[in-house]
Amino acid sequence: MRLGLVTDCHFGPPGFHEGKLRKLSHVAGSLLGEMVIEMNMHHRPDVLVNLGDVIEDHGKAEDREHYRAFLEVLSALDAPLVHVAGNHDTINLSDEELAAEWDWPGELHYSVVVEGVRLVVLRTVEIRGRSVSLPEHQLKWLDAVLEGSVEPCVLLTHHPCGEMNLRGNRWFAEAPHLARVSNRKKLRAVVERHPNVRGVFNGHVHWNHVSVVNGVPYVTVQSLTENLDDDAPGRPAAAYAIVDVLEQGLHVEVYGDEPCRYDFRTS
Repeated sequence: MRLGLVTDCHFGPPGFHEGKLRKLSHVAGSLLGEMVIEMNMHHRPDVLVNLGDVIEDHGKAEDREHYRAFLEVLSALDAPLVHVAGNHDTINLSDEELAAEWDWPGELHYSVVVEGVRLVVLRTVEIRGRSVSLPEHQLKWLDAVLEGSVEPCVLLTHHPCGEMNLRGNRWFAEAPHLARVSNRKKLRAVVERHPNVRGVFNGHVHWNHVSVVNGVPYVTVQSLTENLDDDAPGRPAAAYAIVDVLEQGLHVEVYGDEPCRYDFRTS
C-alpha cells in the first residue's frame, strides 16, 4: 500500500516569527497544486493523509475560507483523503465544524482500512501556551483498536510522539512542551504491546526527523510552506512524503528542497 503525506500547509497570509518571514503561507495553494500534479502523474498513492495545520488562526470566517481553499486544491487528486486535526485548525473551528469540512460524521480520532492497512488517526490536544497531550480515553480506544486489528497498522498524529532534540528548531527550541505529546511514553507503551504497528507519522515541528523507540519508527515530516532561508524573499521546503507499507517494513521518501529517505525493516 502506498501512502502520501503532506503537513503544515498553513493556508493564509505570509507567516512571520521573531520579525522574520518563516512561513510562505501565501504560496501554499500553488505548492499544494504542484504536489497534486506529482501525486497524480508519478506517485499514485492509494490515499493522501493531511497531517494537520492546514490553516493559520486568523478568525472563524477566514479559517473556514482557507480550509475550503485547501480542500478545493486537493479535489483534483486522484486518491481519497484522510485528515488529521492540527492545533492551528482547531483554534477558531470547533471539532464539529472541522469534521463537517472533512465530510466526516464522527470524532476526530478514528481508523480506516485502505488496501489492507489500518490507518489510525489520533486527535492530540494542545492547551495554547501550556501543553500538548493525548486524552486518556483515546489511549484506551487505541489499545482496543490495535488489539482488534489483524492488518498492519500505521498511526497518524499532528504532534510528535517520539523523542527528538529540539536544539536549533525555530519554533520549539525554547518551547519543547508545545512540540511533543506530554504523555507520549504512555502512547508508546500501548504501541509496543501490538507488533502490527509499522510506524507513527506526524508533522507540527517543521523539520524532517526520525527516531526509533523499541523498534517502532516515529517519523516527522517537514512543513510544505516552511521557509528554508533565514528571511524574505524565501525558499519553500515544498515538502511531502511517500510511504510504501511493505510486507516486512516501511520505505519512506520525503520530497522537496530537503529530500531524505528512510527504510525500516521488521524481523
